[in-house]
Amino acid sequence: QVQLVESGGAVVQAGGSLRLSCAASGTIVSINSMGWYRQAPGKQRELVADIRIDSTTNYADSVKGRFTISRENAKNTVYLQMNSLKPEDTAIYYCNAVLRTSWFRSAGGYWGQGTQVTVSS
Repeated sequence: QVQLVESGGAVVQAGGSLRLSCAASGTIVSINSMGWYRQAPGKQRELVADIRIDSTTNYADSVKGRFTISRENAKNTVYLQMNSLKPEDTAIYYCNAVLRTSWFRSAGGYWGQGTQVTVSS
């Protein structure tokens, strides 16, 4: 069984910074990618950033230049450094991982429980 555990969500003032962490645990043989999604009230879940096994990254246009995703492979952990936060960044942030639990099974997607980020103006 795989678990993704997020941490780091908080209430912060506009212009501030936060760092989110997500650690994957369980029976994992390889991780193809890890990333962060967010969902604001009344809106669909959207990709914020992801990082692949070859370290290539992808960012939503709205966070480029402000957020940085990084990965610590030895710990199966992904981080999201968020700077210059804006009220519109307020959302529940979810960790996602595409990984394999066995060499005999194809990769599947897994989600964390979410962590709340609130940016006050």
